[in-house]
Amino acid sequence: MENERWFPLKHELPDGSRLGQLLHSGCNWQIYRLNNQKLVLIVQSALAHRWMESRLLPDTVWNSLSFGQDDYRAITSNLQHRLEPVVLNRPPDTKADALSFALSLRETRKIDADVPLHDAIYMERYSRLLPTWTSSEGSTDEEILGQWLTGGVSIPATSFRRMSSILGWLDKRDVADLVVAAGFSVPKSSGIAGTAQKSQQLVAKQEGAEAPTTAATSGSAAGSKSSIHSHHSQQAFRLSGRPVLETFFNEHVIDIIENAECYRALGIDFPAAIVLYGPPGCGKTFAVERLGEYLDWPIFPIDSSSIASPYIHETSKKVGQVFDQAMDAAPSMIIIDEMESYLSDRQIHRSTGLHHVEEVAEFLRRIPEASKRQVLVIGMTNRLEMIDSAILRRGRFDHVIEVGMPSATEVADLMDALLTTVPIEGRLDTGAVVTSLTGRALSDTAFVVREARRQAARAGRWAVDNESLQRALASLQSTARQAAVHQL
Repeated sequence: MENERWFPLKHELPDGSRLGQLLHSGCNWQIYRLNNQKLVLIVQSALAHRWMESRLLPDTVWNSLSFGQDDYRAITSNLQHRLEPVVLNRPPDTKADALSFALSLRETRKIDADVPLHDAIYMERYSRLLPTWTSSEGSTDEEILGQWLTGGVSIPATSFRRMSSILGWLDKRDVADLVVAAGFSVPKSSGIAGTAQKSQQLVAKQEGAEAPTTAATSGSAAGSKSSIHSHHSQQAFRLSGRPVLETFFNEHVIDIIENAECYRALGIDFPAAIVLYGPPGCGKTFAVERLGEYLDWPIFPIDSSSIASPYIHETSKKVGQVFDQAMDAAPSMIIIDEMESYLSDRQIHRSTGLHHVEEVAEFLRRIPEASKRQVLVIGMTNRLEMIDSAILRRGRFDHVIEVGMPSATEVADLMDALLTTVPIEGRLDTGAVVTSLTGRALSDTAFVVREARRQAARAGRWAVDNESLQRALASLQSTARQAAVHQL
């Protein structure tokens, strides 16, 4: 039966987390709550492979696990991101929630225009509706969106008047924004002047097409290019070795910046603040540095060396000064390193004085203000569980992204990218090197490639070969052993 657990309560997964309550299930998938305040989607391997073959999710996001004679794939999500069957029809709490679903529907349709989605699993973390290909009778996309927004009322989202009436907590323009975000057109009879034509232009623009413009509007559009556009807007942002994070930055940061007019029309003025969390050496700093280089914006760091002070009120004062400087230089970025040092739970510090509470309060006040002033705030931490819950609420840090240690595929991707500009002698056998580097910091991969170039030059060769690559790996391993001895 679909509601029977595949795994016993408290079953341990490969990452050490344990399964809790079974929340939702289908014939070939189940969603559980984990003991570490996350959710996990576990699917039979055949379904996961079908999603990968359809390019709905890459293979790098999955963890493999076995139980008994069966093999499964698992993917986790934070509690603040929805992970649930579409047919649950749990209505959105805010317009941002509704836009996330509408955009997920649209992003999925960009990949597969025909697959039935009435039986899909909504995975907000990756902006996807994942089909399960059941044999039950389906619904149109308009009906799927309408039922989800209204909590189960059988009404297509394009029935604009009825939708506006049912969604009384949204005004008509908000409803129009949702319809447009999903890729549909607002009827001319909607009563909102110019919305129908505008929606068609927005849809065409997001699809990369040339939206038709009239002589009256083309001139103003040409002169309204946003000041936050990067000079890289004609080049693709690449994050070698991190395909999932690359996709996230492209969809939730780059696209909003480079299509600012389009997003502003839908009520999204600027990318929301982001938290990257994961173990030391997983590549958080590497990813943020690459994003900063692409945007070519001034970066203002917040770390122990820049703001820490033993004097009461001084740290919060310095935090405010950094935010002021970033807003004066906008568009810009603020990078908060080791954010658990400044933004840990205030309850923990209640007995140690009020200065820590004051520091957290300053961040709570400044982060929403920064987003309104075109400052992209990115926090990094190794200890997400220590962060004050008020900081992680929507409206401050909307996106909390886990960055794990790199897989073999991600190491190989980065190594290939780094070697494209290096002269190569013969055929390089990188398989053993990739295996040795899997699960290690991506900076180790960059070190091996750089060291291989040095070894080749030192040997008087003009190109990197297998010998220099192996010597570079041995040098890395030797350095690691020496570091371990020093720690002892």
